[in-house]
Amino acid sequence: MQIDPLVFAAITAMAVSTYATRIFGYLLVRRQSVGGRLAGALEAVPGAVLTAIIAPMAFATGPAESLAALATVLMALRLPLIVAVAGGCAAVVALRAVIP
Repeated sequence: MQIDPLVFAAITAMAVSTYATRIFGYLLVRRQSVGGRLAGALEAVPGAVLTAIIAPMAFATGPAESLAALATVLMALRLPLIVAVAGGCAAVVALRAVIP
């Protein structure tokens, strides 16, 4: 198996940028007390990420994906986000098997 240097460079750049954003976020808030508006903003991040993942799937794909997105949103209203994401993944797999 031969590794394409361009693909390897792209994967490495993505890994470095992901790590850099995590480290930068940690360095940014490690000396500050997290309270008030900052705590509210950090608590909103998981929901915003879920919305950014779900919205394109709900509106730009077929009926199975749209129904799975709806199921994920409904689960996210009552369950922890990780459970909603896992349930959404299971829903899209099941609905793709049922709906052509």
